[in-house]
Amino acid sequence: MIGIDLIKTDRMKRFMERFGDHGLHRFLCEAEIALVKNPKTAAGFWAAKEACAKALGCGIGSECGFHDILLSKTPKGAPTLTLSSKVAESFGIIGASVSITHDGEYAISVVALERLPL
Repeated sequence: MIGIDLIKTDRMKRFMERFGDHGLHRFLCEAEIALVKNPKTAAGFWAAKEACAKALGCGIGSECGFHDILLSKTPKGAPTLTLSSKVAESFGIIGASVSITHDGEYAISVVALERLPL
């Protein structure tokens, strides 16, 4: 299952200016916020979480919330994605891959999820 999302980084910049850390807590946990260096990074994280929810086929909502998707980085700085046990079990997910890129004023993310055979 594959999902993709794109966000204009200026949108995230305005969001952060308006809501500050409180706004970031709406979609990121403390460990993720610690990785956010600027609105560009936050936009990439937003896109990754949206892409993951799209790959699940449910979007962000009652079946999968922003905090059910955890982003981190490898020692080399590559993004990683982990799903909450609730979501992983509910959807039968056994693997997840994420890619985040930035181009000009946009952040783009693609997420591929591997499901247990039906």
